[in-house]
Amino acid sequence: MIDGSSVTIRTRKYMTNRLLCRRQMVVDVLHPGKASVAKTDVREKLAKMYNCTADRVFTFGFKTNFGGGKSTGFGLIYDTMDFAKKFEPKYRLLRQGVIEAKAKTSRKQKKERKNRTKKVRGTAKAKVGQAAKK
Repeated sequence: MIDGSSVTIRTRKYMTNRLLCRRQMVVDVLHPGKASVAKTDVREKLAKMYNCTADRVFTFGFKTNFGGGKSTGFGLIYDTMDFAKKFEPKYRLLRQGVIEAKAKTSRKQKKERKNRTKKVRGTAKAKVGQAAKK
């Protein structure tokens, strides 16, 4: 967790983006004598600063300056969670735990299904594909 005295969060280049229903800003994290700060902690602190819940805050792209002590990244605060789901890229939603990753089929299974469908013609191809899924 963040100690109130050791870590300072400042925002700059703040703007409200009405088209994407969000507020966006550059986030500067000052953390002298510490390694980089967890993004969850930065999200919680931003949520407190801008009077919203932490699940609507998305932080990314943090780079620590050479020598440490300061990190700079980007922060987005959506008006509602629905807008966040609509506009945020899937990988960021996954990273934050908003959506769950779909189960992947193995490469071998995909190739076997493809080769089974090559052996039949017409509408039977769909039936062969469905049988493989079950």
